[in-house]
Amino acid sequence: MIVWLDGQLIDAEAVRIDPGDRGLTLGDGLFETIAVRGGNIALLAAHLARLRHGCAVLRLPYPDADCEAALRAVLDANKMTDAVLRLTLTRGAAPRGLLPPAEPRPALLISAAPLPPPAPAARCVIAAVTRRNQSSPLCRVKSLNYLDNILARQEAAARGCDEAIMLNTQGRVAGASAANLFIVKDSEMVTPPIEDGALPGCMRALIMEKTGARERSLTPGDLAAADEIFLTNSLGIRSVAELDGKTFLSSTARDRAAQLADLA
Repeated sequence: MIVWLDGQLIDAEAVRIDPGDRGLTLGDGLFETIAVRGGNIALLAAHLARLRHGCAVLRLPYPDADCEAALRAVLDANKMTDAVLRLTLTRGAAPRGLLPPAEPRPALLISAAPLPPPAPAARCVIAAVTRRNQSSPLCRVKSLNYLDNILARQEAAARGCDEAIMLNTQGRVAGASAANLFIVKDSEMVTPPIEDGALPGCMRALIMEKTGARERSLTPGDLAAADEIFLTNSLGIRSVAELDGKTFLSSTARDRAAQLADLA
């Protein structure tokens, strides 16, 4: 596998990460996961806009490199037309301590992996081990620190499921561990607002634009009463088959997921 690291293409086995890199030592950085289908880099402008916003939040310099050209260079080097691109930006190497250096030298790593097939309908639980802090500015960015999400996903696996729905500190629905969430009730499509801890997802924004779905605070009770639930992230749309033992999967839910996937 060929990757992009700080301005050059290099074999992945030859990559060296500085042991003082703040992305490694402190999770000080951002990432974007981007789908590629038929050579088309999906929602690229939205991903780069979110990356730029994340840089502003973290006071992290935006990459000097032409990110689109670097992404395409990785695809070309690996002869891939269907892939998952991962762009990772860290603040770079620095001395010990929390305060970033006055003049950081960010590190940019881009890798590619095969595009997986569409995921089957999800079996979910509402996570009890951790909650999403809707008051933190980190809720609005794709930071390298995903430990709350990892804990939630581990809990789901321990309970025999494959995805976890995360609540915020006030008990309202924020989203899933690796996806945004929509419900359908009486033909109305609703998703949690950003203010409740939902990530500003690129696919989420597209679905809202194309369908007229609206934002509204949701509770676990709203999920239980929903006609359908589905999850969205950069790799696609996934219907929910089960949540805390309640079954949701129907032909309608499968059809809706397929229709929404066509929008992407």
